[in-house]
Amino acid sequence: MEKLKNIHPGEVLLEEFLLPLEITPYRLAKETFLPQTRISEILKGNRRITADTALRFAKYFGTTGKFWLMLQDDYDLEHEQGLKELELKEIKPFKK
Repeated sequence: MEKLKNIHPGEVLLEEFLLPLEITPYRLAKETFLPQTRISEILKGNRRITADTALRFAKYFGTTGKFWLMLQDDYDLEHEQGLKELELKEIKPFKK
C-alpha cells in the first residue's frame, strides 16, 4: 500500500478554507491581525501554526484552536517519524 503524502496545515488552510471561501491571504492577514509574511510562510509549508495563530484562525473560521494545533501536531509527528525511523526502531520498549 502506498503511503500518503504528509500534509502541512498550510495546505489545509489553502485548499479547505481560503480557496472555497474566496479569501485571499492578504485578507486573512488583515482580518486576523497577523503579518502577511506569516500567512505566506504557513501556506508555503515553511512555518508552523502556533497557539496564537491557531486561536486567531479558530475565531475567524468558526473552528477550534485544537483543530489547527492537531493538524500541526499530526504533521510534525509524521515528519519527525520519517526522519528518525531507524533510530526509533532501535529503542526497546520498557518491560517491568
